[in-house]
Amino acid sequence: MDVIEDPALQDPALQDPALEVLGRVFGYDAFRGPQREVVDHVVAGGDALVLMPTGGGKSLCYQVPALLRDGVGVVVSPLIALMQDQVDTLRTLGVRAGFLNSSQDRAERRAVEEAFLAEELDLLYVAPESLGGGASPTARLLERGRIALFAIDEAHCVAQWGHDFRPDYLALSMLHERWPDVPRIALTATATRATHTEISTRLQLDDALHVVAGFDRPNIQYRIAPKNEPRKQLLDLLRTEHPGDAGIVYCLSRASVEKTAEFLVGQGIAALPYHAGLDQRTRALHQSRFLREDGLVMVATIAFGMGIDKPDVRFVAHLDLPKSVEGYYQETGRAGRDGLPSTAWLAYGLADVVQQRKMIDSSEGDAAHRRVLSAQLDAMLALCETVECRRVRLLAHFGQESSPCGNCDTCLNPPESWDATVPAQMLLSTVLRLQRERGQSFGAGQSIDILLGKRTDKVAQHSHDELTTFGIGTDLSEGQWRGVVRQLLAQGLLAVQGEYGTLALNEASGPVLRREREVLMRREPDRPVRAARARGGKAAAPELPASAAGAFERLRAWRAATAKEQGVPAYVVFHDATLRQIATEEPATLSALGTIGGVGATKLERFGDQVLAALHG
Repeated sequence: MDVIEDPALQDPALQDPALEVLGRVFGYDAFRGPQREVVDHVVAGGDALVLMPTGGGKSLCYQVPALLRDGVGVVVSPLIALMQDQVDTLRTLGVRAGFLNSSQDRAERRAVEEAFLAEELDLLYVAPESLGGGASPTARLLERGRIALFAIDEAHCVAQWGHDFRPDYLALSMLHERWPDVPRIALTATATRATHTEISTRLQLDDALHVVAGFDRPNIQYRIAPKNEPRKQLLDLLRTEHPGDAGIVYCLSRASVEKTAEFLVGQGIAALPYHAGLDQRTRALHQSRFLREDGLVMVATIAFGMGIDKPDVRFVAHLDLPKSVEGYYQETGRAGRDGLPSTAWLAYGLADVVQQRKMIDSSEGDAAHRRVLSAQLDAMLALCETVECRRVRLLAHFGQESSPCGNCDTCLNPPESWDATVPAQMLLSTVLRLQRERGQSFGAGQSIDILLGKRTDKVAQHSHDELTTFGIGTDLSEGQWRGVVRQLLAQGLLAVQGEYGTLALNEASGPVLRREREVLMRREPDRPVRAARARGGKAAAPELPASAAGAFERLRAWRAATAKEQGVPAYVVFHDATLRQIATEEPATLSALGTIGGVGATKLERFGDQVLAALHG
């Protein structure tokens, strides 16, 4: 007699609803890291607070439970401009998704509302502002439907002194009060212990499952270079290491964004500006082009980037010093979301330190607020000036221990420490004599000219050649002296004051002048790390076999045409990592294609025949 076995006994996924959804919808055969623990907890009705790095798979932690629980998953997201792309991505996977925001007309909104009430949606995206503390039309709509869960994305926006603070996030504690039986999951890609605690308290998640995944992004190479004509340095980076790659360049001011974008365009690089001073239509157009076109460089202020899900951003460059390690980590985390090697490059100099110190001194808020800002800057400066592994220092900021990575600039080309106590005393003594003997204060340039014995017009005008420190510092070059000033400011041994950022002594200067404190400084290596050397590190890209290169390009061409036809970004169709695997493994049947990571049932049915035709064409 033939034995008919239950297929569920053959395939573990059929006995495991979460794994079945992961494979059928998203095309993956296993959860990563703590995803499984979070999914099971939320499916069972529990609350969760998830800290997971960008590209670590946070979205699956609420998308899978929303598909498994009865009702509609409601995602609170601050990213109105990106909701359409997020919904397009989900629809391509066969997930019934919609959004409600101010960009819709009345008919579009009504259609989504009716779909929500009829439970014809799996996920609904709303902005925190639209909930209005529970008294808005959107909140009243939610009360009429059945909600599977609330996902609070970019949850660090609740932190009042954070870099992306959004006041409307503070009102989201009402979700627990209004819907006590609906599980909530708050997610963020970056949070120190203090921010973690603040999120937990403000959203009433103290009793939730707290999951802190590793913050390491091993495919990103962190590099910080001494600033010397930064736009030319940037151009060199783009031409020698990232020709034709998509990337983001961050600048502190709108004017710098415009000038840098113009400079790159003038050098033949496709670049677009993005800042809050541009009208909304222009910003939306530039953001859309960046997401949909290959090889564009976005030059932006920090107004750009939160929620950007473009997986093939190969570099993030900073032409100005970020205000905090949290901001730096989040911004650099927009590179390499597909797991392939990417670069985080920062140009850093004396003017950055002076500018940031001035901004803190003139910032609004009380003394406690300025102390927080100062502590954030000190941590960022420590990352810039370290002689240790950048990654070790960066991860330690988030409470994570690690070993030297072998793939950052300080690992690949280790800098030296040197005893700068005597030069520090010379510089501080010059500032002291200008203040005490002359009642004057100047920027770094004048003190350096005095130490180098330069008889400039300004030196002659103020008779500074009569100071006892005039000409005593000729053992160091002007560039080296600027490094001394920068590192004194970074270590808090020197201060800046006033509108013009002139140098001044502080309480910490005294012990150095009295020879009670040793001053160690970083000496920059002679040779900067470059791409050829960098690719020998841990994050070296897996090379495509020569036989697969042509297939990969055919697949990319097919994807570009398909994405254009459907009006969606190319990565919504398939990620580069998926195309690379297809090109390498050369599946010959739809069944074999379905085993590739990122090829779910809906995409297989929708694109399978076309992919095989492009692959074997």
